[in-house]
Amino acid sequence: MAQATVADGADFQTDAAVSSALRTLDFELGGVTALKQAMGGALGASFAAAVALLQSLSGRAIVSGMGKSGHVGQKIAATLSSTGTPAFFVHPGEASHGDLGMITPEDAVIALSWSGETVELTNLITYARRFAVPIIAITSRGESSLAKAAHHALILPQATEACPHGLAPTTSSLMQLAIGDALAIALLEGKGFTAHDFKVFHPGGQLGANLKHVGDFMHTGARLPLTTPDTPMSEALVLMTEKSFGCLGVVETDGKLIGILTDGDLRRKMGDGLLEATVSDVMTRGPKTIGPDELASAALNMLNTSKITALFVVEDGRPVGIVHIHDLLRLGVA
Repeated sequence: MAQATVADGADFQTDAAVSSALRTLDFELGGVTALKQAMGGALGASFAAAVALLQSLSGRAIVSGMGKSGHVGQKIAATLSSTGTPAFFVHPGEASHGDLGMITPEDAVIALSWSGETVELTNLITYARRFAVPIIAITSRGESSLAKAAHHALILPQATEACPHGLAPTTSSLMQLAIGDALAIALLEGKGFTAHDFKVFHPGGQLGANLKHVGDFMHTGARLPLTTPDTPMSEALVLMTEKSFGCLGVVETDGKLIGILTDGDLRRKMGDGLLEATVSDVMTRGPKTIGPDELASAALNMLNTSKITALFVVEDGRPVGIVHIHDLLRLGVA
């Protein structure tokens, strides 16, 4: 009889772990699918009313929840804030010790509780009702205390937790997170919140770099590698080497960009007569360009799609700058 090896044990553990992960994903997919289906009924009507309420606020969205619902609530508050709906998280325990003063009648409360009976939310809900602060409940029980106290109750469908004991919030947490994301995106779209608006709240990291405008980091003035169509190639090669972008923009007498001379053009036209030719004989007409108000992410996409390394930045057909793939690397975009 063959004996099991260490490798066999490792394979078994790997198979068991993957099988467990697949079961978890199946349960959680089932929860999100049920949530999507519920949007076609009463949940959809309540959701639309909640969006309308949040759109009309002159104050902020106050998100609260306990335990895992609280962790999800913090993420929802952060997503709302970053997409144009001012929001912050108030811990229900701290609310009873002074943080209720952070909530004003111009605000609205978004309270998360899967059971709808979270004791720690009681004082916050009582305070909100006392001062006519609207409440949006996110819960799975329509007959719960929280749902009955709310102006709009988003009743999520019952779901089986991925936890085999049915104890650890897993599927339910994902469904809360999904409905929170849905609220944020519906509000973003309703307000016409743009990528340029998004940039204001995300100046750091790769996301912030992607949201910079091309005009913020393009090379300008004397750095621009420009020449004219009748320039001898012997002079153009010296200028291209001096400017070090691997290309020259070709402009007419009116200053408009009509072509580009690249390292690739030189390789394609390499021969005995290259130095006697003029730029117009070698250049590529109709180069790819971008505007100074476009985002860095758009520049990167154009460079990658066109398989080029530099883009001229133009206004009214005239070059005002140039960006190179190395600029995007330095920014952290690429």
